[in-house]
Amino acid sequence: MMRGIPMFLLALIMALHAGAQQQKSHFKETIQTKFSHADTLRGSITPQRAWWDVIGYDLYVTVTPQDSSFKGYNTITYKVLQQDSVMQIDLQYPMIMDSVVVDIDSLKITKQTKLAFDRDSNAYFIKFPNAQKKGTQRKVTVFYHGQPRKAINAPWDGGVVWARDSLGRPWIATACQGLGASVWWPNKDHQSDEPEYMNINVTVPKELTDVSNGRLKLRIPNADSTVTYVWAVNSPINNYDVALNIGYYKEFKDVYNGEGGKLDLDYWVLDYNLEKAKKHFEVVPKMMQCFEYWFGKYPFYKDSYKLVDAPHLGMEHQSAVAYGNGYQMGYKGRDLSGTGQGLKWDFIIVHESGHEWFGNNITTNDIADMWVHESFTNYSETLFTECEFGREAGTEYLMGCRKNIKNDRPIIGIYNVNNEGSGDMYYKGGTLIHMIRLIIDNDEEFRQLLRGMNTDFAHKTVNGSDIERYICAKTGKDLRKTFDQYLRDTTLPELQYRIVGQVLYHRWKSSIPNFDMPVKVTVGENNFQFIHPGTRWATDNLSYIDQKLFKVDKQFYIKVREMKSVKEMKEPN
Repeated sequence: MMRGIPMFLLALIMALHAGAQQQKSHFKETIQTKFSHADTLRGSITPQRAWWDVIGYDLYVTVTPQDSSFKGYNTITYKVLQQDSVMQIDLQYPMIMDSVVVDIDSLKITKQTKLAFDRDSNAYFIKFPNAQKKGTQRKVTVFYHGQPRKAINAPWDGGVVWARDSLGRPWIATACQGLGASVWWPNKDHQSDEPEYMNINVTVPKELTDVSNGRLKLRIPNADSTVTYVWAVNSPINNYDVALNIGYYKEFKDVYNGEGGKLDLDYWVLDYNLEKAKKHFEVVPKMMQCFEYWFGKYPFYKDSYKLVDAPHLGMEHQSAVAYGNGYQMGYKGRDLSGTGQGLKWDFIIVHESGHEWFGNNITTNDIADMWVHESFTNYSETLFTECEFGREAGTEYLMGCRKNIKNDRPIIGIYNVNNEGSGDMYYKGGTLIHMIRLIIDNDEEFRQLLRGMNTDFAHKTVNGSDIERYICAKTGKDLRKTFDQYLRDTTLPELQYRIVGQVLYHRWKSSIPNFDMPVKVTVGENNFQFIHPGTRWATDNLSYIDQKLFKVDKQFYIKVREMKSVKEMKEPN
């Protein structure tokens, strides 16, 4: 289902749109990177993708651990947006598409019709005998098989994980963000088009259990010593979230009374982890309460919330969050902030669950805008720390994490080629969200901003620029230059200032033309004020300045330089 920005918001943000688009042209040539034809097929809305809209997927897959193979079919229900006769379906090497069949009901014919297709890299181009009629709803079924790519270092370098648990038994999982869901099943592998629903049917040896997204509807024993698990997803879902988790699982349950009523909390863990999981996962209701306070109602009440033991570190698989942190606090037992605050909670539970709001509820159209997923979710760690241990603890955690910022390349990637930006989308992006909170200077307004985003963009796909304009419109603050500085540039702005008597002179030195971010300063004991520097020397109308107490709020991720003389102030910006 192609999803976009709510129409009522366009009136609010139209005035900001043109200026934002003009300003972004300054950054078009900041990175030179070569991309292949295959990258374009994977990352862009090709003509063979544009004419049809996914309505639903009915996926059937048989997993055979003995030879690490998958075999099955996917029935794709879609709506025809405009007439065309060639459809792109994605399925990555070494997987093989066997055949494509037109559904009987969709074309009202007496027998199934096999369609011809060609392969170009990881894309198949299906050829219909006639152009599809605009406005109609159709189905095709894609049969496939193969040994999918094995994950090298899941979840980062993903694919299918073929592991063994501590007792030497099979333990299998998928993790394919970035790489793409087409690494193991055929689909329209682009984030901009999500199915409205999905049925996931997984057949495994009878001694194993599959845990996938949504709710378990059926467990069907088969005559060949296999069992089929039928999972139903009743909310839009992005392709990379669709997951298999196969192992010797045991389930236990809880219920959270939240903003949407009773939310089923289901935990699927390896049998020998059952008792410690019951203790370790007690944090989940508190986490849910914190996140619902800040972000609004959990987005997937219809599909439940699950934590699932995984043979990799973890992933935000929608309604089936993969957990592999070893039942320890921090990130694999480490504090990413170096402050001690990060050892008070389990990083994977908190971070990956935060993605249910940012990444799963709000999904970007292009992976180049992954900062929307990761920056807000990184900040969810700060908010959870604040919920549990207080505002100072949250701020300490956030600022401690700054040491992990590299400023190696822009946070926003290259569009239309399946390219992510810098990993700074986590720590630097979270810092950006925190600075926006500081600039708003009203926590209730900030909270309503986050909740509003998850309401107005609920189960929708967006561009990063939609989020930027939304924040500007809702706060009434023109933050376009701030976004440019921290999302599209790798340098830090330098606040230059000089105090002469009771006059504070200030300006920004920045690679962003006309950079104008407001910043908070201390001008006296218990006297905090915002100043509004531009790129030319100016003063603010401050009633009092104590030079000995003057300081710039360290929560702002900037450089600060005090100018000692008029000569220094005359240096070119």
